[in-house]
Amino acid sequence: MIQIQNLHFGYRKKKIFTGLSLKLEAGHIYGLLGKNGTGKSTLLRNMAGLLFPKEGNVSVLGFNPAKRQPAFLRDIFMVPEEFFMPDMPVDYLVKYTAPFYPKFNEEQFNRYVTEFDIPRSNSMQQMSYGQKKKVLISFGLACNTSVLLMDEPTNGLDIMSKSQFRKVIAGCLDENKCIVISTHQVKDLESLIDRVTIIDEGRILFDQTVDNITRKLSFHVSYDIDEIKQALYREPSLRGSAVITRNTQGDESKMDLELLYKAIVLNGNAIESVFNA
Repeated sequence: MIQIQNLHFGYRKKKIFTGLSLKLEAGHIYGLLGKNGTGKSTLLRNMAGLLFPKEGNVSVLGFNPAKRQPAFLRDIFMVPEEFFMPDMPVDYLVKYTAPFYPKFNEEQFNRYVTEFDIPRSNSMQQMSYGQKKKVLISFGLACNTSVLLMDEPTNGLDIMSKSQFRKVIAGCLDENKCIVISTHQVKDLESLIDRVTIIDEGRILFDQTVDNITRKLSFHVSYDIDEIKQALYREPSLRGSAVITRNTQGDESKMDLELLYKAIVLNGNAIESVFNA
């Protein structure tokens, strides 16, 4: 569905990607993780055809995004971190924008607006940043595009809205759709994504399914001094030490995405050795 080969991209004074390759399939919710400034937003914009590679190839749905062909644009939607919404009622947004997306479902949009508790009677400029973001997320989901790109979608959302976000995203995935969510707030996505892709300094540090992660790694709290010393990654917690160890017993534990992220960034070679064995 999305294939990136040998991607080179940079801004005038900074190189971002030098030979990045990545393949994303339908039927998955990808968590694209990384620190601010590591290239997450840049990668999404190359997928959406908003930025163009210096070298290499990007293919999305069989299209070259840089050509911005109508058949491509109507089957991809991006929710950016920073956005401008025109000062119009929500109904006008649907009336004038939805026709560009043939699979848009107004009933579905109305349901999301209700679930997010969006004040529909207000115009866009009367809404808070978080409310406007929820309108944009609702619209993007209701477009039912094959590819949905979301850049820091939980920024600006309160605790209840984040919970609602996870619920509606989980309910909209099907085998023909690919959802890519870029964030540095890893806790917001822990129960949602089924594949983890971590980038740092413009390169892929880690790319594995959640099933494979929990099959090969164990996430738990340990009081055993020897186990703590031999752990692939460890850090103090209120109860003993939170550790990542090899899963030698075959018992799948719940993935701690924040712990995994820190382990990859700080001790990536040890984690990678488990998957390369």
